[in-house]
Amino acid sequence: MKKIKIQFLGTCACDYSPKLENEFKKKFDFDARRSSALLVEDTILIDCGEHTLDSLDILGIDYNQITDILITHTHDDHFNEKHIEKIAKNRHVPLRLWLREDAEISDISNTELIKMKPFEKYELSNGLFVSPLISNHDPKAFPQHFLLEKDDKKIFYGCDGAWFLTDTYNYLNNKNLDLMILDATVGDYEGDYRMSEHNSIPMIRLMLPSLKNNHTINKKTKIVLSHIAPSLHKSHSETVEIAKGFGAEVAYDGLIMEL
Repeated sequence: MKKIKIQFLGTCACDYSPKLENEFKKKFDFDARRSSALLVEDTILIDCGEHTLDSLDILGIDYNQITDILITHTHDDHFNEKHIEKIAKNRHVPLRLWLREDAEISDISNTELIKMKPFEKYELSNGLFVSPLISNHDPKAFPQHFLLEKDDKKIFYGCDGAWFLTDTYNYLNNKNLDLMILDATVGDYEGDYRMSEHNSIPMIRLMLPSLKNNHTINKKTKIVLSHIAPSLHKSHSETVEIAKGFGAEVAYDGLIMEL
């Protein structure tokens, strides 16, 4: 069975790495994080923020191969209308742009806007399906997480959002995910004020046993941390060692995974 390919185009929270000032056009670096975005099967883009076009350019990815853009929420570091318009500009078929059903945005030329209802399943390209899940984040930004499915593979993408809201937690019961990508904005310390909107590493440590008990994940599930704030974390290599302690990996810009 063919594997699903994903690539992290950016893994940062909104406090972009200072290294970008000097290395913005250079190859990816473990400690130089750009605005969070994920490319799935080379055609599905999750989020399009400040640095996404630069990431695509660095990787030599043709904008025209992108068929769909899924938006987790409308904060600037995840949703840049001008950059989406550039991706859509020269297409013969309109770019499909997916947002939560109540999201309010301006018209973007050469795009087909699709409003998503929570917990419904939608067909993308390349045999992929997506289900939007309710996210615990700024309600004014129309936040959502995503469950991606292809054949028997299941991927959860939950960047920007803290803990799990009840309906989302219950929806994920017995999914036995192959990959779970979690928001890890805050580092390995307690008492951060962002706990209502972002995860810290101690919060993730608490969640994982419960997610195993309800079979959202199992011993084979890959747990990957992303949406990392450099100002709130130690270096990438130090964070990797911390994450190993609870069976997780740490994403970096350019990372490719195949499931």
